[in-house]
Amino acid sequence: MRAVTYTGAGGREVLSVEDVALPVPGPGEVLIKVTAAGINRADLLQRAGNYPVPEGASEVPGLEVSGTIEETGAGVGNWDFGTPVCALLAGGGYAEYVVVPAGQVVPVPDGVSLTDAAGLPEVAATCWSNLIQQAAVGRGDWVLVHGGTGGIGSFALQLLKVLGARPVATAGSTEKVQRSLELGAEAAINHREEDFVARMEEITGGHGADVILDVMGAKYLEKNVAALARGGRLVVIGLQGGASGTLPIGKVMGKNAVVTGTMLRPRPVEEKAAIMREVADHVWPLVTSGAIRTTTDAVFALEDVAAAQDRFEEADRTGKILLVTEERP
Repeated sequence: MRAVTYTGAGGREVLSVEDVALPVPGPGEVLIKVTAAGINRADLLQRAGNYPVPEGASEVPGLEVSGTIEETGAGVGNWDFGTPVCALLAGGGYAEYVVVPAGQVVPVPDGVSLTDAAGLPEVAATCWSNLIQQAAVGRGDWVLVHGGTGGIGSFALQLLKVLGARPVATAGSTEKVQRSLELGAEAAINHREEDFVARMEEITGGHGADVILDVMGAKYLEKNVAALARGGRLVVIGLQGGASGTLPIGKVMGKNAVVTGTMLRPRPVEEKAAIMREVADHVWPLVTSGAIRTTTDAVFALEDVAAAQDRFEEADRTGKILLVTEERP
């Protein structure tokens, strides 16, 4: 089969599409014939040598796919050949076939194309596990989402609106501010022109953010704590702004706040399976109803993976970048 490989750590020059051995599903696993794969920040970190592959995972990048069931391993009885599915992976998605634990595979939501479905598992699992399971977002909570038009942000704003929370987004341009509002943000802040701490104080009438979903890490750490309401929860899920920062512990204590961080990829299979069950039960009906829409920015052929990853890093990107194994649509 064809698959994308990294020939070393570096930039686009280390990307290569090679013929590699077809994976074989073991007990409790399924083999998926891949239609499309979603590109995520972790793929680029892995390419740069800054995100080690979990033990036992494929060295091929790619944390989410859509496709059809090709084969099932021993003990898997709930999937038929040819069933359209999407799946959360520990790796291996940039390929024509991938093996994945059966518990991390879910049906494609009704009304979603098989290609667009590739952009759902990672964002849905990330948003559900962090906003609902970790931060316990409730109706009426003010929730600040950094990067409101990215893959995660686009999904988070829609999910929060449906759940009755009050989402606020940061974005880097006038166009992205408008797009955040269209996705469900009650307000949006241009972080290049405005201080998001002061704006959150103004928007919430002095209350602050009950929850902050942060992809920046160190760069925003002190400002995030300043923006929290009393009893607020800061959930760090990315390190785009650095991995080491200063935590103002006194302010955290004074606000009775919680600062936490999570990663999805290295979690045990059982945890990821439990997350995907909840996603299928609670989130997929919202996608089927149209309350949450897929946000695909662009689709590239597998051989155009370098251009696809370049597009992922462009400032005007909104939504998901996908790779397809057939000719580019």
